Amino acid sequence: MNKFLERLAAGEILVADGATGTNLMKMGLKSGTIPEDLVLDDPDILLSLATSFVDAGSDLILTCTFGGTRLRMKESKYVNRSAEINTRAAELARKAASKRDGVLVGGSMGPTSMLMKPFGPMTPEEAFSAYAEQAKALDEGGVDLLIIETMFALEESNAAFDGARSVSSLPIVVSFSYDRGVRTMMGVKPSQVMNTFKEKGAVAVGANCGTTLENMEKIVQEYAAIAPGFPIWAKPNAGLPRMDENNQAVYDVTPEQMGAAALRYIEAGARIVGGCCGSSPAHVAGIAQAVKNR
Repeated sequence: MNKFLERLAAGEILVADGATGTNLMKMGLKSGTIPEDLVLDDPDILLSLATSFVDAGSDLILTCTFGGTRLRMKESKYVNRSAEINTRAAELARKAASKRDGVLVGGSMGPTSMLMKPFGPMTPEEAFSAYAEQAKALDEGGVDLLIIETMFALEESNAAFDGARSVSSLPIVVSFSYDRGVRTMMGVKPSQVMNTFKEKGAVAVGANCGTTLENMEKIVQEYAAIAPGFPIWAKPNAGLPRMDENNQAVYDVTPEQMGAAALRYIEAGARIVGGCCGSSPAHVAGIAQAVKNR
């Protein structure tokens, strides 16, 4: 059996990693730089960040491929090498995961940043093809699962799921971003996500990014009410950012607060807990300490 599925079946609570983008910015990533370009331009910085999450206690780390579809990489100098980017990103994450026994790698698949027709220019066929290409490359790179994350529209998420499933038998997790409290920007509700993707064959459904720690708890509760016992993924931001005097985003939630919130999510039904924007290795360590000592 797949290692991720084995651990879910055993009832284990898994600690995921923290943020990619906000941590890379702290490490010197220039505004406007495409993170996926670093896979070829500066792989060491990605390896360093991923290893820091492993050292902090992550049981599962994600690839730096959130924007790795050909459609989203259209502004990248490596747009014609998008498949290679995904495969090499998976190999980098695999290398970081090897620093500690048992660490899993999830292939991150984020939104294309385009709306589907009739609201935007993207067709279902284009989305399907782009996500299929990405999923195939991530699978070839050695990930343990695919995570379709930070989604906000059912149409694009369906295309992503179907595209991934057409080329890979890996477990798929689907995670939406609820930035309107317990609704996405397109008005999607947790009940719609759970009902849709549980039926399609997702092995876990969840939420990441979003707004507050408290809203994440409500979302987990809504998911659990629809499908009691079904695995739930929860990776909130480290609270809502504020801008400092240098116009830099600052996240005030502490590692201890993240750890306490993770315990509430587990109590509500979450099986995989971690952090999104603003979540540093220290936040992951706070989550891991709380989870492992509960």
